[in-house]
Amino acid sequence: MNNKNVSIIILAAGKGSRMKSSTAKVLHSISGKPMLYHIIKESKKLSDDITVVVAHQKDAVIETMQQYFDDINFVEQDVQNYPGTGGAVMEIVPKYEKVLVLNGDMPLITAESLKGFIDTQADIIMSIFDLKDPNGYGRVIIRNNEVEYIVEQKDASDAELNVTTVNAGVYAFSRSILDRYIPELSNDNAQQEYYLTDIIALAKEDEASILPLLVDEEHFKGVNSKKDLADAEVIMQKRIKDHWMQAGVSMQLPETIYIEESVIFEGESIVENNCRITGESKIINSHIKAGSVIEDSIMQNSDCGPMAHLRPLSHITDTHIGNFVETKKATLNGVKAGHLSYIGDAEVNEGTNIGAGTITCNYDGKNKYKTIIGKNVFIGSDSQLVAPVTIEDDVMIAAGSTVTSGTIRSGNLVLSRTKMRLVKDFYYKFFGKK
Repeated sequence: MNNKNVSIIILAAGKGSRMKSSTAKVLHSISGKPMLYHIIKESKKLSDDITVVVAHQKDAVIETMQQYFDDINFVEQDVQNYPGTGGAVMEIVPKYEKVLVLNGDMPLITAESLKGFIDTQADIIMSIFDLKDPNGYGRVIIRNNEVEYIVEQKDASDAELNVTTVNAGVYAFSRSILDRYIPELSNDNAQQEYYLTDIIALAKEDEASILPLLVDEEHFKGVNSKKDLADAEVIMQKRIKDHWMQAGVSMQLPETIYIEESVIFEGESIVENNCRITGESKIINSHIKAGSVIEDSIMQNSDCGPMAHLRPLSHITDTHIGNFVETKKATLNGVKAGHLSYIGDAEVNEGTNIGAGTITCNYDGKNKYKTIIGKNVFIGSDSQLVAPVTIEDDVMIAAGSTVTSGTIRSGNLVLSRTKMRLVKDFYYKFFGKK
């Protein structure tokens, strides 16, 4: 879908007080990205003229979105003098004749779900759905398959409150309709706001064509609370996991797995239950076992877990990472680390075996240092490698050793232990019994 003949306005100026958070509503994350990101991403599939209306925490909203998009227009709403959805669009000059107006708290919208607005021809197209419980929504009054008017719940009569056809909050206007009726909007209502929906009544008086477009609640679900956020996360997660399973990824109990929007799979991989994969992680022909966490890391032809943790900037290839092994900013190629180890700020090469309890001591309290381990190195259990240290190929490190030298040459055995000492009958002397 690549229709570039529509302008899109995204309303993202609200405080979102029902979220009960100091974070702007549109910046709350779903599957690793802010809500507003998901909407802009889908909008860009339809338009090259996208304007985001901001006000509350505008600097944070703009700065965050500019991390992802460099071709979006931002307009600040004058909420003091022109509050409401109508006030939000007053200063915008769309590029195209058709103008699609979206809400910044609808992260489940897709380009495909908006196709009806693009294909339908009318002066105004508005989204509707029919709800058993319409509480909280503006009511849409429809006669003869055309919209007569919309009334906000706060301003609705008892008869209007009984209507179950509600406003889903997305509209397509012709630019000429906006140009004509925006200046006529009034804030003479209970909330003293300028309602974009009042354009419906004004245009209807002039016999403009106003068509309802039935949409599904899943895609047009608004997020107004932490509960809504959690519900939307479940839907987004199902979409992400369905996509990758259709692409050939095997998932065991997928409802227990969390995968962020930015994660990429290639080839045929397996993800077991209770795993979490986040950030810019890339999984290629690998097996992630139960309870493991992968953050901003690359796995290729490898396996990890159960209960392994690949922290950011880990890159493992042809490697076995066992249970309770943690890596961070580490590159492992052809390595075995079976269990209970920490490998941070390190390069480890093929044929190397890392025994249980081994750690790279990469931090001295001020700075991080690197550990470089060559090929075919055998590291015994409970060893400490105090960085900066380089271990060349074909080295053996005895269990329980602390390696502090700058470079260990090929062929050497490192043995750093205190000789075992036995004190006869110490137990009985200590406890005073035998």
